[in-house]
Amino acid sequence: MKSWLILAGVLAACLLGSPAALASTQTTESGGVTATFTYQGHAPSYKGLRLSIARGGQVFYNAAVFSKWCRNRCWPALAKGPSVHVVDLEGNGQPDVVLDLYTGGAHCCTVEQIFSFDPGTMTYVKVERDFGDPGVAIDDLGHNGRYELLTADDLFAYEFTDFAASGLPIQIFSYSGGHFRDVTRSYPKLIAKDAALWLKAFRSMSKQGYQDSVGVIAAWAADEDLLGHSKLVSRYLTQQAKAGHLKTPLSPQEPDGAKFVAKLQKFLLNHDYLRRAYAHAEPARR
Repeated sequence: MKSWLILAGVLAACLLGSPAALASTQTTESGGVTATFTYQGHAPSYKGLRLSIARGGQVFYNAAVFSKWCRNRCWPALAKGPSVHVVDLEGNGQPDVVLDLYTGGAHCCTVEQIFSFDPGTMTYVKVERDFGDPGVAIDDLGHNGRYELLTADDLFAYEFTDFAASGLPIQIFSYSGGHFRDVTRSYPKLIAKDAALWLKAFRSMSKQGYQDSVGVIAAWAADEDLLGHSKLVSRYLTQQAKAGHLKTPLSPQEPDGAKFVAKLQKFLLNHDYLRRAYAHAEPARR
C-alpha cells in the first residue's frame, strides 16, 4: 500500500508538470571549482535558468541567470553540448566559469558569460560578450595550455549582402583581467586556412556566374589584410571588378563592382583590418 502511494505521487507530479520533474541540471568541475547550471523546459519555453559556483565545496555564487541581451529570458546554448564550463581562461591557475547562452529565436545570438573569482569581495564577477550569429568555441589553439575563444566577425553579417550570402572572417579572442583581447593576428596559419576556404567558395561561384559573390570575397579580403597582403587584395579585387565578378543581385540596394570595392576597403580600414597594429584590447561588456 505504501509503495503504491509513493508511485501515485510520482505519477501525479509528472502529470501536473512540476518544476522538479522538468528541471535539467549540468554540473562540471575543475581545479576545485564546481559549477552547476539548472533550467526548466525546452525551446522556445525555457525558464528558471540558474547558476551556482562552489570552491572547495563552499558556494560562493548562486543566482538566476540574467543578461543585458536577453534579460531573464535567455536560452541555454545546447547545440554543441553542455552550456557550462570550468576552464582557466586567464592562465593564472584560477579556473573561470563560462556559461553559453542563446538569445532565443531562429536567428542570432550567442552570449558568453565569464565568471571570475574576486578575492576582495569573495564572490564571482560576471563579464559578458555577445558573439552574434557565429557563436564561439573555447580551444587551446596554441597548444600551450592557454585557452582562446574562436569565433568569426559578426560585423560582416548583412554588411554587403543578405545574411545567407555573407562571409564572416575568422576572429580569435583571449580573455584576461575583465577584457577580451583580439589576438587573431597571432594565428597566421589559421587565418590563411580561413582565407583559402573563402577564396575557394568565391571561385566555385564561377559556375553560377558569380551570383551574389561579394559576401565571401569580403571575408577573404579581411583575412588577407590581417596577414599584411593589402596590395594583393587591392589588385585582385580590381581585377574581379573589371571582369564583372563582384555581384550582389539578391541585394540590389548594395553596391557591386568597383563601388563595392571602395565600400569594402573603407570598412576594412575602419575596423582595423588594414592597419598593421597588433591585437588591441576591447573593453569588456558588463
